[in-house]
Amino acid sequence: MDKHQLGFQPEYQEETITFTEVSELLGLTLLEFGAPWCPHCQLGSELIKEAFAEDTKYSRLRHIKVFDGKGKQLGRAFKVKLWPTFILLKDGDEVARLIRPTESQSLQLFLNK
Repeated sequence: MDKHQLGFQPEYQEETITFTEVSELLGLTLLEFGAPWCPHCQLGSELIKEAFAEDTKYSRLRHIKVFDGKGKQLGRAFKVKLWPTFILLKDGDEVARLIRPTESQSLQLFLNK
């Protein structure tokens, strides 16, 4: 079993996972790139928290909340330019991307892809 648990993760993690490790993850994974001080990220985090709380089907989704910034390799590998950026992976491959959601409906549509 990998070190990244399924379900919502409330805290940002320093880069503890590499691009190679991400590409080897099986199943569904939601990468959330941002910073705890960013107001856009704070809103995005609340939207994700609500989505996980309201819909139990997301319990099968691995959520990795990555602290991003200058010199952070994982964010650069995924070409993240704005925060928050949500990237949905299936078996390590990107299937969808959402940047700066402002409403729960857009996030729900994204997660249901």
